[in-house]
Amino acid sequence: MKNSDAKRLDSIKAAHASKKPRHSSRMEDYLEVISELVEQKGYATSLDISRYMHVSAPSVTKMLKRLDEGGFLEYEKYHGINLTRKGAQIAESIRQKHSILLEFFEILGVEHDTANQDIEGIEHHLNPKSIKQLRKFITFLKSNPKILSDFKNL
Repeated sequence: MKNSDAKRLDSIKAAHASKKPRHSSRMEDYLEVISELVEQKGYATSLDISRYMHVSAPSVTKMLKRLDEGGFLEYEKYHGINLTRKGAQIAESIRQKHSILLEFFEILGVEHDTANQDIEGIEHHLNPKSIKQLRKFITFLKSNPKILSDFKNL
């Protein structure tokens, strides 16, 4: 085995051994949708969530129970859904990641719809340190219009 192959295997091993969050990307998607609904409408219902996420009502109910048990939201069947501080923090973190990634993809010239589709797969897996560096890079690019112009003209 080549040294580069061994390094790659070690890198994969280290990534899988690193501490994982106690919530899944699917849970984050639910928190993000609930947060957006509450912001837009003032409340979120399981029917709204079902429609926006294209999942069945029983699937929504099952996930809402899991999120409630995990302390991410307060859920009572047939009543409103409220995010806890913990749930709201995760939703806001995902929203910020999405926004930063969207801005970066737009700088790259990726079409808005394509960027949004790609971001849905990426936003859950980036380390906050990577997002911070990406934000700094975007700020750098925006403060140097010549670089941006040169890139767009490639």
